[in-house]
Amino acid sequence: MVNVRGWSTSRKLLVIESDDWGSIRMPDQSTYQKLLNSGLRVDQCPYMRNDSLASEDDLTALFEVLTAYNDSHGNHPIITGNCVMANPDFEAIRKSNFKEYHFELMTETLKRYPSHTGSFELWKQGHVSGLFQPQFHGREHLNVERWMNALSNENGVVRKAFDHQLFGISKQLSNEFPNSLLQAYAIDQKDSESINSIIEEGLQMFKSTFGFDSKSFIAPNYVWSSINEQVAKRWGVCFIQGQRQQIIPQPDKLGNTTVSHYLGEMNEHEQLYLVRNCYFEPSLYPQMDAVNECLAQIETAFRWHKPAIVCSHRLNFIGFVNEQNRTLNLKSFKKLLDNVVKRWPDVQFISSDELGAIIQDDKQRRN
Repeated sequence: MVNVRGWSTSRKLLVIESDDWGSIRMPDQSTYQKLLNSGLRVDQCPYMRNDSLASEDDLTALFEVLTAYNDSHGNHPIITGNCVMANPDFEAIRKSNFKEYHFELMTETLKRYPSHTGSFELWKQGHVSGLFQPQFHGREHLNVERWMNALSNENGVVRKAFDHQLFGISKQLSNEFPNSLLQAYAIDQKDSESINSIIEEGLQMFKSTFGFDSKSFIAPNYVWSSINEQVAKRWGVCFIQGQRQQIIPQPDKLGNTTVSHYLGEMNEHEQLYLVRNCYFEPSLYPQMDAVNECLAQIETAFRWHKPAIVCSHRLNFIGFVNEQNRTLNLKSFKKLLDNVVKRWPDVQFISSDELGAIIQDDKQRRN
């Protein structure tokens, strides 16, 4: 059980970790229909059906929900927005005849989307208001080497996606490529230096964009190695977000290996692991009762004297491609928060980096 081992507290601490902010997925409803009409079953992938860059309306609606609630200390629920700092520059890559990779800042990508020119300003306002705490997810949510190889080899489905300004074709939609394109830190060769450079550059971009270091990070698709942790440590990362299982790349072998972590565990670089133990994912699992499942997980966490670390990906809050997705999920999100503040009036809403600092301080006092 995820709550058995690790750091404990009598406080009712609740964290909401949300991945993928800043990364492109489905550009718009028109592109979705074109891909579907071409025979690519994008309707079978919840990310393709619902996920996109957060529009101004998406952010405004989400922040309105968050501001309607306060914890016992007067704080609003806060989204730890795990951010991707860049996206492919499709035109520059095409001009190189698919031989050179180029990227653009995600803030530049937002400017090109039709309802997003004010989105980054809303991010900043959300941060100041204690609603949205950016943390580092990656330079891209993309394995650059795998993607460029697929493009240069004229992989049909990857080229089709490229022509529509997207890359996030999951393996469940096509068997034309053997490995995930979204595992940004996976390595297929012995040399991991290019991955470390990407992480380092991404963390530099994070600081220049937001004006502060990211104290935590979470690897795309939960795939990373201890070498990546060491690089992140040099750039101020003290806390590693994730699930209980870390997927470790094995370039010399077939497949990957896994290792388990527990809350507050310290690695060789003196970084602490933050382990998710609750899930609010109505878009990923529409057949489940997302609210009551998450409430039960929160209750279990608190019963074991653990913080409730809720995983809720960005796609749950996005309506730019499918407005009903945002409308229904925000209604469920309100129900979740209603129940949280009523059942646990002493709850405290904090961000991932705040939780890491609390655990760190507590460990230091005990030593």
